[in-house]
Amino acid sequence: MPHKHKPRDGSLQYWPRKRTKRIYPNISSYPKVNETKPLVFAGYKAGMTRMFFTDNKKGSPTQGQTVSHPVTVLETTPLLVLGFRAYSEGKALTEIYAKDIPKDIKKSLKAPKGIKKSKKSDIKNFSEIRLMVCTQPKKTGIGKKTVDVFEIGLGGNREEQKKFATEKLGKELKIEEVFKEGDFVDTVSVTKGKGFQGVVKRFGVKLRGRKDEEHHRQIGVIGTEGVARVIYTVPQPGQLGFFRRTEFNKQIYKIGSDPKEVNPDGGFLNYGLIKSGYILLKGSVSGAKKRLILLRAPIRASKKGYPIEIQRIDKSSQQ
Repeated sequence: MPHKHKPRDGSLQYWPRKRTKRIYPNISSYPKVNETKPLVFAGYKAGMTRMFFTDNKKGSPTQGQTVSHPVTVLETTPLLVLGFRAYSEGKALTEIYAKDIPKDIKKSLKAPKGIKKSKKSDIKNFSEIRLMVCTQPKKTGIGKKTVDVFEIGLGGNREEQKKFATEKLGKELKIEEVFKEGDFVDTVSVTKGKGFQGVVKRFGVKLRGRKDEEHHRQIGVIGTEGVARVIYTVPQPGQLGFFRRTEFNKQIYKIGSDPKEVNPDGGFLNYGLIKSGYILLKGSVSGAKKRLILLRAPIRASKKGYPIEIQRIDKSSQQ
């Protein structure tokens, strides 16, 4: 058989490659959960460290031994519930706000076109309710002033959602009310922006040889003969990074309230000291430091957690 020449055989990865609309993402799809509780929480990325624990996973080659694993540290301050919004078949019907919302936060509230604002909670003919919450960055160590406002979905039936949302108006929502240690979550974030890049860095195109007229970091051909256009699958220079990305099934190793347990001497590099609660997520999380990371209940729940006996958290790391 003849040799098949396939210089770019494989996945196109994510397409189109363009900048996201804002620096923190929005979540539109949620898993079906019978329990009445919020399905999303958020935290600011502080950095990474490593954690030593006893491996209790059955069948593991290191079962019963002390192992270490890299973890991502997120500072999770309580979210402030500003109000809730009622939807019917994906369309927003009405929204209800809490009383005494600060003026600087009101400026960040933008309602969809055609939506009605109401002061009463006697809404009818709705299919689901989502909470409108905001972060409290003044309680963190990053020194940020502007709050981040976004929606989070709720589990349970619609009557239970309405009751839960009404009781939570104007109150704080803590991460312990959403997740617990050992749970798996999906992380939704915006990756680091890398600006305008060429095809070698953007698509992994192989470097050309020394006889290619000094065009070593370019592609050889942009298309077939006779085609009056360039197909979108052809590697081209352009935007790289600052994309919205979702990573599935990240395990929560620890949820803590004492920042002294994880704060290194001098604080995290390019972040500072954690001043409120925190969580430790297994492995890395996409996004730059100080960026808001959304944690969603797993939409592809295929893994089961196992108990972890934490021995020590490395506080000497500056990553």
